[in-house]
Amino acid sequence: MDIKIAPFESLTTIELHRILQLRQAVFVVEQDCPYLDSDDYDPTAHHCTLYVDHHLAAVTRILSPGTSYDKYSSIGRVVNDIKYRGNGYGKYIMKASIDFCRKTYPMHDIKISAQTYLRQFYSNLGFKATGEYYLEDNIPHMAMIYSITD
Repeated sequence: MDIKIAPFESLTTIELHRILQLRQAVFVVEQDCPYLDSDDYDPTAHHCTLYVDHHLAAVTRILSPGTSYDKYSSIGRVVNDIKYRGNGYGKYIMKASIDFCRKTYPMHDIKISAQTYLRQFYSNLGFKATGEYYLEDNIPHMAMIYSITD
């Protein structure tokens, strides 16, 4: 297993292609949610990738405070390839992403928009639900906060 966190501009074209391909396979095709996955946040983000035997197994996108949320850094576009689910890779990539946020943005808590069926997964990582459920791209979500500043 190999985890790498890199800013957009340092990704190779092959790395970017694999990231976008995996996100589309899960978010657009598997979850049957036609939306424009690649957006203007991608070039401003750090992208966390987890490879298993040279195959991209999981990805997250890390946004600095003030990008998606005024007072929070954010981890989003969390995706795990269907072929690699059930092996704990989602937990590993999220822990690496959280550690990156803690070191890079130590004065800012982390906010995520979590699909509601993953509430327990994120709770086990230290996130706490806040607010009401809402629909995002027709999928139930909830805001969750990871406290760094407490």
